[in-house]
Amino acid sequence: MNVWLIAAISADGKIAQVEGQSSLDWTSKEDTRFFIDKTKEAGVVIMGRKTFDTIGKPLKGRRIIVMSHSPAPLLFKEGLGVVTSGTVEFTNLPPRELLDDLTAQGVTTVALAGGSSIYSQFLQEGLVTDLYLTIEPVLFGNGVPLASGFERTDMRLVESIPLNDQAILLHYKT
Repeated sequence: MNVWLIAAISADGKIAQVEGQSSLDWTSKEDTRFFIDKTKEAGVVIMGRKTFDTIGKPLKGRRIIVMSHSPAPLLFKEGLGVVTSGTVEFTNLPPRELLDDLTAQGVTTVALAGGSSIYSQFLQEGLVTDLYLTIEPVLFGNGVPLASGFERTDMRLVESIPLNDQAILLHYKT
């Protein structure tokens, strides 16, 4: 299973100044275009509940899976694991079980769209195969880190692509 971590980060490694902040507040239109294209290529996008709430709607042309300890209270039934509502599914499965379930469905690639907790869970389990990091020309000082709580992970730079005259996209393999 290919697991692509896709994130825009500040030059000091933050994905937001405060929780709930939309990256559209500070990222380039080129990064937004990359995110749309890459997540459509993956077809399946996994994100946390807070990220989904920030986006506020399904993403056209993509299957969205929202990971949450208390997913969709009106739709979720105890013990079901995954509940579907249109193009958005809610799950409380842990990362490895979710990927096993998706693999059994024939899915070969997923994109992780945040937030920090989701990135951390997949990195802690050693499940991320690729990182696509757009570095934007901003320093937050304080803020939400990309991820935390995982062991050192050595990566190999596959490519670096200038998205515009200020932002650069780095693609790493783990």
